[in-house]
Amino acid sequence: MAKGYWIGRVDVHNEEGYKPYIAANSAIFKKFGGRFVVRGGKFTAVEGQSRSRNVVMTFRFRSSVSAG
Repeated sequence: MAKGYWIGRVDVHNEEGYKPYIAANSAIFKKFGGRFVVRGGKFTAVEGQSRSRNVVMTFRFRSSVSAG
């Protein structure tokens, strides 16, 4: 079965408020076999509008990242 990838592009306006969100999601990502490939860091937007934070995760199975 094919791997799945999840790409998140977000703007964080409240770092302290974001910390509980990160902590709560770690358990659910782990439950479905998620692993961070990219989490924040510096980047260069080559085209279009960017967000302040980028996250890329990989999952063992594509079905793990599908809503249906």
